[in-house]
Amino acid sequence: MTQAFLGIIGGSGIYDLPGVVDLAERRVESPWGEPSDAVRIGRIGQTQVAFLPRHGRGHRFSPTDINYRANIDAMKRLGVTDIVSVSAVGSLRDDLPPGAFVLVDQYVDRTVERPRSFFGKGFVAHVSMARPVSPRLADRIAAAGHVEGIVCRRGGTLVVIEGPQFSSEAESRLHRDQGADVVGMTAMPEAKLAREAEIAYATLAMVTDYDAWHPGHDTVDVASVVRVLGENRSRVQSLLSRLARDFPTEREACPYADHALDGAVMTAPEAWDPGLVAKLEAVAGRVLRKPAQ
Repeated sequence: MTQAFLGIIGGSGIYDLPGVVDLAERRVESPWGEPSDAVRIGRIGQTQVAFLPRHGRGHRFSPTDINYRANIDAMKRLGVTDIVSVSAVGSLRDDLPPGAFVLVDQYVDRTVERPRSFFGKGFVAHVSMARPVSPRLADRIAAAGHVEGIVCRRGGTLVVIEGPQFSSEAESRLHRDQGADVVGMTAMPEAKLAREAEIAYATLAMVTDYDAWHPGHDTVDVASVVRVLGENRSRVQSLLSRLARDFPTEREACPYADHALDGAVMTAPEAWDPGLVAKLEAVAGRVLRKPAQ
C-alpha cells in the first residue's frame, strides 16, 4: 500500500489552512536547481500535506522565472503522490465571472521560454498528455467543494501564456475564438513535468477577471487580481482543508499518471547519458531500474 501524500502548489495563503498541525519547514535539494522556496510539511486529519509557494514567499519569481523542474522534482523526492495546483486565471466566457472556480481538464501550452521536460539529449522520453488531469483527484476536489458549498465547474480548457504581461485584446479574443475557457500563466510546464514524474495532478483555477476581450469590464491590472484573490482566500482555504481531511489514506490509482513512463523512453540503455540519468533518479527511478532487473 502506498500512503497518499498531498502536495499543494500555489500562493502563500495556503499555509494557513484550518486544521494544519505539526507544520515544519524543509529545504529540498534538487539537481535541477533551487525550488521556488522551502516546502512546508504538515498534517490535516490523517493526511500529510506539502505546501510550496510557486512564486516564492513575497512573490519573487515571475511565471517565466519559476523553476518548475526543481519544484516538481522536490515534490517527488518528498514522496508526494498527488498535486493540486492552485492558479489564478482570467475568464474567456461570460458564464465564468470573477470569483468562479474551474477544474480544467485540458491545457494549451503557449509558453515559449520555459524548459518543458526533464528529458532531453542522452535520455529521450515522450509521455502522453492527451488526458493531462487525474480524474480521481479532480473528483476529490469537486467533492470537497460541494461539502463546503463551493461550486467548481468541471471541465474546460486553460490556455497558458508566457507572460508576465497580460493578454492584448487581440490575443484574448483569439484564445476565446479557439475554444479556450480560461487563460493563465503558471500551469505549464508544471502539468507536463508532473506527468513525467508520474504524479497525479489537477488544477483548481480561480477566476480573477474577464481578461481583455470583455467590452463591459476594465482592463486587467494587478490591483483587481489581488482584490479578487483576497476575497476568495477563505473559500480556497476551506476547500483545500476539506480536501485534505477527506483524502483517502491509501493513494488512489491514476490511469494516466501512474505508468506514464512505460513505453515512453526512446533511448537505448547503452546510449543513456550518465549525467542526465543521475539527475532523473527521483523523477524516473522506476523505469531507470528496469534494465537491471
